[in-house]
Amino acid sequence: MSASSSPAPAPATVLESLSNDLSAAVRAASASMVAIHARRRIPSSGIIWRPGIVVTTHHTIQREDNITVTLADGTTVGATLAGRDPTTDLAVLRLNSEVGVPIARAPLGAQVGQLVLALGMPGPSVTAALGVVSATGGEWRTWHGGRIDQFIRLDVAIYDGFSGGATVDAGGRLLGINSSGLARASAMTIPLATVERVAEQLLASGRVRRGYIGLGVQPVRLPAGVVTQHALSQPVGLMVVSIEEGAPAHAAGVSLGDVVVTCEGTPLADPSELLASLTGERIGTPLALRVLRAGALVEVAVTVGERPRRGEGASAHDAGRNG
Repeated sequence: MSASSSPAPAPATVLESLSNDLSAAVRAASASMVAIHARRRIPSSGIIWRPGIVVTTHHTIQREDNITVTLADGTTVGATLAGRDPTTDLAVLRLNSEVGVPIARAPLGAQVGQLVLALGMPGPSVTAALGVVSATGGEWRTWHGGRIDQFIRLDVAIYDGFSGGATVDAGGRLLGINSSGLARASAMTIPLATVERVAEQLLASGRVRRGYIGLGVQPVRLPAGVVTQHALSQPVGLMVVSIEEGAPAHAAGVSLGDVVVTCEGTPLADPSELLASLTGERIGTPLALRVLRAGALVEVAVTVGERPRRGEGASAHDAGRNG
């Protein structure tokens, strides 16, 4: 070792530095944490999105009247529900005054192996759990049909108040909202991109607009002769097993037993692929479906409608299996 070289820090010093950094991250993010009194027993958690606005999880808001929120400084304020989206498990509250410290946002998405802190506030003080991002992936659909921009699974302890709390990086910056309502026995994070997109829609209109055509479908394997005859790119399609009377697909002439093979020219093999095409932006526009009917290929144009409010709940027909 040269005379100018600095000795490596002792292990205890490295650990102490890491511990101090994590503690500082908790302090920074804690200023934006709130406890939400909208269910029985313990409060749920939420974060200050901007002054006077709180983001939390849908499934923890069990009543819509007489909601109060306790801020990090102990102040309690009244709140009203601005909107909720069961499909992504997000809800937004408006406080009765523009108070609160907005949480800092992380500049990058979650990375596998990244150290994270899961924060909750199920009472007067913040709780924290240290863990890592155990898995990430691309865009995915919840069982209610909501679009989540990035799959993020955490290896972290789940304490009371986990849902609605924050997943933050080592700098105390928000990576997403914690939820135990999207997957069984798994700690999930609703990524920041999804929170930003859904929260702004809820603040603007109280709901997330989604397209709707009123079909119930299930995958079926097509006979080899039919695939060859029509030069189909795959031997699977979506058979229509139910149609809502008066819905857009019904008005367009889609029939029970039809097999939808493409949507806008893209082959379909799973109901989620059809559902993915029914974004809010498609409402009022025609959707080009290619359908097998009695052995012949038929082109059907279905004008996308807006999904009724009842379709925002747990209905398998409206959210899980169809468009």
